[in-house]
Amino acid sequence: MRTYLRAAAVLVGALAASGCQYKATPDPVLSSRDKEFISKVPVADMGRNFDRYEVEDTTGQPPGTIVVDTHDKLLFYVLGHGKAMRYGVATGAEAYGWTGTATVKRMAEWPRWMPPADMIKRWPHLKPVVAEGGMPGGPENPLGARALYLYDAQGRDTLYRIHGTNEPTEIGHDASSGCIRMRDIDVIDLYSRAKVGTRVVVM
Repeated sequence: MRTYLRAAAVLVGALAASGCQYKATPDPVLSSRDKEFISKVPVADMGRNFDRYEVEDTTGQPPGTIVVDTHDKLLFYVLGHGKAMRYGVATGAEAYGWTGTATVKRMAEWPRWMPPADMIKRWPHLKPVVAEGGMPGGPENPLGARALYLYDAQGRDTLYRIHGTNEPTEIGHDASSGCIRMRDIDVIDLYSRAKVGTRVVVM
């Protein structure tokens, strides 16, 4: 916890020193299904450090790129003209974290969740989910409102996703098995901006 608070303080100081400005943005338009399902997910106050804002772009990446800072638990979508959208995220715990580049090859709304084989080995109680062909999308589904599926340079599924979560209290922490979690409202916003073919840089 001390490490987390220290990192957050450093981030705020760096932003202030650089003159970076926070610009609040309106929530994305939600479908009736979005409203229904999101209303059943717990609400969490993550604090300003992990809220969604338009900020000055410091990534050095071209417009349309997604950049994930696993250290500070932030995701940036580069808008161009020196600006980026910034979101708070949860990333993989130390044993399951990853870095590198990938490409979004598939996108889905309220996706079905199929636990991967390595997760089944760690948590055998998930076997019934596999036997039933996966868990349907909805407020109980750990992939949340949207999922962006990441593939490597050879076109192979990395099994990593950028997705929503039904545990928003984990935002800002090492919490997942390698995937990048966002608040549902934030992943819906990102989903409206990204597209198949979007380049993702995780560092």
